[in-house]
Amino acid sequence: MAPRLAPMSNLSREDVAHVAMLARIQLEEHELDTLAGQLDQIVGWVGQVNEVAAADVPPMSHPLPLVNVTRPDEVRPSLSAEQALANAPDPEDGRFGVPRILDEE
Repeated sequence: MAPRLAPMSNLSREDVAHVAMLARIQLEEHELDTLAGQLDQIVGWVGQVNEVAAADVPPMSHPLPLVNVTRPDEVRPSLSAEQALANAPDPEDGRFGVPRILDEE
């Protein structure tokens, strides 16, 4: 079945500009009209999925059952702090020193 295409967008240029601003995406003026139509199609397709979803189908995050494949935590011999920091370019108080990325103390 071919997807239904909306002949005219229900999303305005202002809607697209607002979503782009929230997503911190810079768009050119000519992109707003194109994306309005595309986003409107996506919203329509999501609506189609909602129409198909049956009440007797439980919500799921994955179509197949998942099994935990992690190993159990076991204490094993490893490097000491001094050995781990031996080649670190800027050790600081027994830790790896990294450049500050926030202006907070």
